[in-house]
Amino acid sequence: MTNQTDHRALLRLLGIEKPIIQAPMAGVSTPALAAAVSNAGGLGSLGVGAMSAEGARKVIRETRALSAKPFNINVFCHRPALADEAVERQWLNWLAPRFEQYGATPPVSLSEIYTSFLEDTAMLEVFLEEKPAIVSFHFGLPSAEVIADLKNAGIRLLASATSIDEAEQVAAAGVDAIVAQGIEAGGHRGVFDPDAPDERLGTFALTRLLVRRFDLPVIAAGGIMDGAGIAAALALGAQAAQLGTAFVACTETSIDEGYRRAILGDPAMHTTFTAAISGRVARSMVNRFTELGADSKAPAVPAYPIAYDAGKALHAAAKAKGEFGYGAQWAGQAAALAKALPAAELFAQLEHELKASVRQLQLFGG
Repeated sequence: MTNQTDHRALLRLLGIEKPIIQAPMAGVSTPALAAAVSNAGGLGSLGVGAMSAEGARKVIRETRALSAKPFNINVFCHRPALADEAVERQWLNWLAPRFEQYGATPPVSLSEIYTSFLEDTAMLEVFLEEKPAIVSFHFGLPSAEVIADLKNAGIRLLASATSIDEAEQVAAAGVDAIVAQGIEAGGHRGVFDPDAPDERLGTFALTRLLVRRFDLPVIAAGGIMDGAGIAAALALGAQAAQLGTAFVACTETSIDEGYRRAILGDPAMHTTFTAAISGRVARSMVNRFTELGADSKAPAVPAYPIAYDAGKALHAAAKAKGEFGYGAQWAGQAAALAKALPAAELFAQLEHELKASVRQLQLFGG
């Protein structure tokens, strides 16, 4: 296998100048954020996994209006949810007292609130028509036919992996680069099979394992918040670093005031995994919803993203009364390093820190 001596191959492949990728962050990223990062020479990203096909078309066009540079569009490749009325009813009954606390009632029933890309032919058609420079996959991979269609349209492909086994599937599928998602990352774990054991590899361990094993470029993701973290990832052989939580507090994101206060305050010091909010394991700041999910009396959580239907409804009810602690406040382990800056300013700071860290490493090397 390669030792990846051509450390700029990924940058040429993606058409970017700097080894800094803004994570897609569905529900947080915006065309303004993605464009700002791409215009600065990195790779901006938009998460459209929770959008309709036409919603995705709209944000692709809005981003293009703000930037002529390449940007990344991310979709969810989870297996479609299996409804279980009994599980869903128990969950709604469990949440009912919380709804009542905020003068609301739970939904009568729950639904699968968005479609997996595995079944979303309309989304595929939008991609083939709009031809975004890069499309990335989370939670798994689409079919070989879909991958071939996207590649034939000239679209570069990325896919997240949390283990060697998943990375082997990514490499075999003909994807252009692997996003090594470590356990430190905020938001949803990208595991392909949520029912299988999770090896919970850290970002640096996973990155090094994949760099040594595969010819594909590796992008390190998870817990990287500043230029020193980027430098460390590059020193381990990654060709770029993907940062999500670092950009959450940027002025261009769509987060609400409660999320913003949390990530810039003491809650950022405390993250945990929970499936209670969405039905799938994700790293969040500790809040009222994560505590609710950790209750030993809690029943089984409905499937992803059916559980999200209840989670979003409870958040809306509480938020209407001024309580933000039931939101999906996703954040990585180093969230306390987040800064409230415009994305272009944050990017410039990351570049400055990266250069300083590289110089420091060179000094150590004599």
